[in-house]
Formats: sequence, C-alpha cells, structure tokens
Amino acid sequence: MEAETETLTENRTATVDWLPALEGVLFAAGTEGLTDRQIANVFDLEERQVPYVCHQLVERQEKSGSMLRVARLADTWQLVTHPSLAPYLRALALAPPAAALSGAALETLAIIAYKQPITRAMVEEIRGVKSERPLGTLVARGLIAEVGRAEGPGRPYLYGTTKEFMDYFGIANARELPPLPLGE
Repeated sequence: MEAETETLTENRTATVDWLPALEGVLFAAGTEGLTDRQIANVFDLEERQVPYVCHQLVERQEKSGSMLRVARLADTWQLVTHPSLAPYLRALALAPPAAALSGAALETLAIIAYKQPITRAMVEEIRGVKSERPLGTLVARGLIAEVGRAEGPGRPYLYGTTKEFMDYFGIANARELPPLPLGE
C-alpha cells in the first residue's frame, strides 16, 4: 500500500499538467464519455490512477468556479454542466428553434451566393417569380445585405452574402462555394 501511495504522490505533480488536457479530451468525447482504460491509454497512466486524476480535475473545477464538472456516469467519465445551470438549460431546451428557411428563401440565397452582387429584378428573372419576401427574410436573418447600387434607371440595390452567411456555411469566401453543375 505504501508503494502505491508513493506512486500516486509522485504522479500528483505530473497530473496537474494533464488536467486541462483531460478536460479537453472529455469534452471531445461528448456524451459517450471515456472509461478508465481509455483515459489511461490516452495519458499513459495505470488504470488505477484514473479516478485520482479525475477527482483532481473535479477539485480544480470547484475551486475555479467552473460551470463544468467531471462526473462518473455509467462506468464512464463525462464532462457535465454544474447543477446550478439547470434552469437556464431548461429554458434553452424549451426555446423555440429558429425557423428553417423556406424553399423560396433557400433558392434566392443560392442565386445571390453564386451571382453576387445582384439586384432583386435579376433574382426574380432567374426565379421567374417575385422575390421581395425571401429577400426580406434573408436580410432580416443577416445572411445577405445591400452591398451597393447598380448603375441604371432607379439605381436598384445590389445584394450580396454576409460574413454570417460565410460562417454558417463554413467558408471563407464565395470562391469556396461548391461548383455548379455544367449548364447552370
């Protein structure tokens, strides 16, 4: 027993450096969690040391006031939220999700993404139907914006995609859009 205590004592200093990494690994594991064996393999520990290391992380989280906690659930270690967050998480779960874009809005968005800058009249010519409402929806959602004015009679607004559009679709610029099929 004394030898086992000595091994854990020697590893106490080392485990402190592993704690943020352990928290990150548990976050990445998500709701699947990780078993003692998996954690031991990742951090090159003996399996019997894993509970000690996890409890060290729990102590650090408590001392720092973190809203995340390591918990042992169903023979796995998981990263969970602090119980005091329950009312906020409940409210989040009950909040209505953002409504999906209509087919007309998605079609309009695709036209603008590939043909920008483009006027409403040009979008309507391509779609063959009025596009005021889809344009309004896309502007309200921050996916498109007025980017200038076209030359010519009435100087109509030109529309283009926004940074929010790029972030939502995970692209850096319009050149990263997938290519259109031939003939489009």
